[in-house]
Amino acid sequence: MRAPGTWQEANQTGLVAALRPVHAALLRYAGREEDAAALPEERAECAALGALCERFELSGFECATLLLCAGVELDGRFAQLCAAAQGDPKRGYATFALALAALPDAHWSALSRQQPLRYWRLLDVGPGDTLAMSPLRIDERILHFLTGVECTDERLDGIVHWLQPSDTPFYLAQTAARIARVIARPHRVRLAGRGAADRRIAAVAGLAEAGVAACLLSAGAVPANAADREIVLRLWNRETRLSGAGLYVELGDLPAEQLRQTGSLLERVEGPLIVDVADSEPLSGLGGVRVDVPRPSADDRRAMWQAHLGPLAAGLGGEIDAAAEQFELDASGIEVASAVLRSADGGGPGSLWQACRDQARVSMTELAQRVEPKADWDGLILPEAELEILRQIAAHLRGRAVVRGRWGFEKKYSRGLGITALFAGASGTGKTMSAEVLAKSLDLDLYQIDLASTVSKFIGETEKNLKRIFDAADDSGAILLFDEADALFGKRTEVKDSHDRYANLEVSYLLQRMEAYRGLAILTTNMKQAIDQAFMRRIRFIVTFPFPDAAQRTRIWRSVFPAAAPLEGLDFDRLGRLNIPGGIIRNIATHAAFLAAGTGEPIRMTHLLRATRAEYSKLEKPLTAAELGGWT
Repeated sequence: MRAPGTWQEANQTGLVAALRPVHAALLRYAGREEDAAALPEERAECAALGALCERFELSGFECATLLLCAGVELDGRFAQLCAAAQGDPKRGYATFALALAALPDAHWSALSRQQPLRYWRLLDVGPGDTLAMSPLRIDERILHFLTGVECTDERLDGIVHWLQPSDTPFYLAQTAARIARVIARPHRVRLAGRGAADRRIAAVAGLAEAGVAACLLSAGAVPANAADREIVLRLWNRETRLSGAGLYVELGDLPAEQLRQTGSLLERVEGPLIVDVADSEPLSGLGGVRVDVPRPSADDRRAMWQAHLGPLAAGLGGEIDAAAEQFELDASGIEVASAVLRSADGGGPGSLWQACRDQARVSMTELAQRVEPKADWDGLILPEAELEILRQIAAHLRGRAVVRGRWGFEKKYSRGLGITALFAGASGTGKTMSAEVLAKSLDLDLYQIDLASTVSKFIGETEKNLKRIFDAADDSGAILLFDEADALFGKRTEVKDSHDRYANLEVSYLLQRMEAYRGLAILTTNMKQAIDQAFMRRIRFIVTFPFPDAAQRTRIWRSVFPAAAPLEGLDFDRLGRLNIPGGIIRNIATHAAFLAAGTGEPIRMTHLLRATRAEYSKLEKPLTAAELGGWT
């Protein structure tokens, strides 16, 4: 902001002085030579006018024409003189014809659409019979600039938004400094990195360090119509000449056509330009320098937690360490979570962890279904070999921070450190339940993703969908459960057309992201044999969920009912004869409970028989005599 009473007053004095020669020219054209000679001749410099003429390369005549229109807005005598000079009291406005006749060094080319006055919309031409006789009016943004009033162009409102710099997190300071150096050269910046909030903070901080105000352009707001895009382009280029502002562009997930339209606009943008490309290069043709925005390390996050929590941090040392290792929250996320904790005065043990989980969930809300884990290890009925593999998975998750971070494996190896698992088995054999057990025992969120709905028939869309999921989940290291892997996996055959080739690329992309993911990514399948062995080798853990035998089914029946459920006369050994997996057992038990509750009775074998018949009918599965065994 300019200091009032200094620059502002000097500019105002200079503007008044700059208007006098134009005033005198009007008086002489109107035949009032004596009045023109009587005008004072003091000289003063108008800084805004000088900057305007220099930045838009205005000739002396163009500058005088602009001042003529400004005078009409600022001094009532100008409108009267315009009317007198044009011999019509209703024509109290400037025209090109009047300017050509009254002002010195006139040239007809100033009227061209390709010359500054009209190309940059410094003047607005009103309706009229001819161009020369049409009313001229100085653009409002230009008038404010001349008078030293800071404002924005309302025609850019809703398309660009001014951004105010905030405190720059220490781990972004070097990035901001590099952005400032690149802009000063001057070069464009292609800003990359995983954290959207951090990318914006770094961009605004870098522009501020270079002495440049920042404006945000959301690519989705770019007009689809070419003529409208041209107007936006000229208005922005005019704005950056006026204010020296820089443009920060967030591309987001744009359709190809909209991306092309945005690219055509950005190629002609003047002034400092930062394009947020995330971790892709959709507009690499723009050139410029790629700058990667780092994510905060565990030590950075630990320092931010301690700074934001203040005295409260003293009693949360262990919790801060665990949260800093597990949750890759950025500065704004840690600030919000810390504010929640401070308002709750700590909130008790585990509150910091829960605050982190709540904050990390925000980005996953619309991408996947969060499953609230209920199952625990006691309720998981599996052979010991499979249970051992699940315990190993849990151990890998618990020790991940130590191995990857403190022991340096993440620095030594660029890939292959992700924890990937394949859960294979028939429906109802415990695949989802096992994922719940892992999530509950580790106090992590579990998200279920339906691969069938994630896979798109449009080339490249599947990868975009998967990228959004993994990027959003990275903050929390949540457990990701990809159901129906058969929708994407299958035995690779000879590539016969482009669709086969892209299907293989989709699988490779999924495995690549799973291997790089800092949490646990689980694929489930009912047809393990359909998955190519080349893909299987890239999965760290494979858990096969067998169909439960009679003894296991009996154990499942004994554990399926909640402790509060009223039971009477249940024969668990007989129930174990039903040749069904655990998921179907749970369905039958739940159905029987509702039947019993409807009659006000405890759950009996009769209710379970009715529920069994209903479930078998739904499955179109016959209830055999061996399963009934006299149970009627």
